[in-house]
Amino acid sequence: MGYLAGMDWQQISALVIVAATAGGFAWRRFRPRKSPLGRDGHCGCAGGGQPADKSSIVFHQRKGERAQVIVKMK
Repeated sequence: MGYLAGMDWQQISALVIVAATAGGFAWRRFRPRKSPLGRDGHCGCAGGGQPADKSSIVFHQRKGERAQVIVKMK
């Protein structure tokens, strides 16, 4: 407590803000996450339905060129 006794109210308030920010970052890092995909089943899949069409999306870009998005339907 001797460290806090030598501080004025502005330093204490800055320390509280920094501690709260660090605590918020730590909470976001280590809190249990809720999966938005896990609503329908335990694995995140929607269940038995029609099989999805086979397709792929390719993003291609080089420095100085426009980005290309190629959709391949199978």
